[in-house]
Amino acid sequence: MQKDWLILQRKQVIMMGYDFLTLDDVEVKNKVVLARVDINCPIDPATGLITNDERIKLHAATTLKELRDKGAKTVVLSHQGRPGDNEFISLQQHAELLKKYLGNHIQFVDDIFGSNAKEHIKKMNPGDILVLENVRFFSEETLERPADVQAHCILVKALAAVSDLFVNDAFAAIHRSQPSLVGFGEMLPTVAGRVVEKEIAALQKILVQPQRPIVYLLGGVKVKESLKVIKNLMKQNQADVILTGGILGNLFLAAKGYDLGPISLEVLQGKEILPLLPQAKELIEKYGDKIETPVDVAVKKQEERIEVRVAKLPTPYIISDIGRETVGRYSKILEDAKTIVINSPMGRFEIPGFEYGTYALLEKVSCENAYTVVGGGHSAKVVADMGIAEKFSHVSIGGRATLYYLSGEKAPVMQMLQKAKQRVK
Repeated sequence: MQKDWLILQRKQVIMMGYDFLTLDDVEVKNKVVLARVDINCPIDPATGLITNDERIKLHAATTLKELRDKGAKTVVLSHQGRPGDNEFISLQQHAELLKKYLGNHIQFVDDIFGSNAKEHIKKMNPGDILVLENVRFFSEETLERPADVQAHCILVKALAAVSDLFVNDAFAAIHRSQPSLVGFGEMLPTVAGRVVEKEIAALQKILVQPQRPIVYLLGGVKVKESLKVIKNLMKQNQADVILTGGILGNLFLAAKGYDLGPISLEVLQGKEILPLLPQAKELIEKYGDKIETPVDVAVKKQEERIEVRVAKLPTPYIISDIGRETVGRYSKILEDAKTIVINSPMGRFEIPGFEYGTYALLEKVSCENAYTVVGGGHSAKVVADMGIAEKFSHVSIGGRATLYYLSGEKAPVMQMLQKAKQRVK
């Protein structure tokens, strides 16, 4: 690494066992800085337009603004959607939104690492920002391979040859080991961006000597990941109470022996969740005193919300929310908490009448005198829509990435950042 890259009074960041460099450690003026961000946004399938640009605003207000203000020539890499789905679109409108938040020194190029992209990079001036095309338009980008293998990917070699520094700020994708996420750490001086730095700091606060009691509110459909999180938190004594809802809560009810009814069981089977029942039973057997499940649920009967006590199950209707008695019970537990972590909704909140459990508990947590973290794209969107995001200590942009971290697994991107720091010594 060139000596002019390192600031002599370097701020060392050691979080969650990871030791990595940040933007405080490097000089970026007049340098070509390749910034891997995550501006993957929800897309309206009917119009193809972005419906929520919170991630774009976040990156624009932090890392990208800082690089621009410091005179870097910033080249932006990001993905949007997955091959084959409705959200797999160009980043052109993302670039327009970045221009809205950062000004006119932003340009989009319909290329990723070809001659057109390279020519645009060569013509950049300090303070310019160039947005490359959706990195997943390159077929190899979705391949999960070790960092040393990804370093030899044609995308990585081509862009590393015209760049001076790599900044990884894609927190929501830290659990992936794809070329644009981990390959450049083998080829270029590499640091973490401000979003990654802030997210890891928030996770550190809830995992390393948190204020107790610490209560987790877990729901949603990422059941496999949530079970890993619960197992790790219980094993490491990092949670006092787990409040469950959504499909996760339904699985735990089934683990306790409740008959949910044919339709709700079909949902579990269709989402390949029913095979996880033995894991849920094992957790209940070991940690049942710390895992709370709903005492009543809400179903949709002829367009009407009907609440049913779990003792009265099964029901012929699909379970779509936790009930009011459960909300009251959970609220009492939350009142005593000093640290609260929320990941995923309590039910099918997108259906009118069944947002109650999710909204009521988020409103309750927002008023508590505790360190509060909201994780997951759905929950983050809900608190933004409710206008209460600023009442939480931290609102994370990572859903699956946050769960991955809380499960105790090593995140490929964080390992890459750590190795990049070690190469500087």
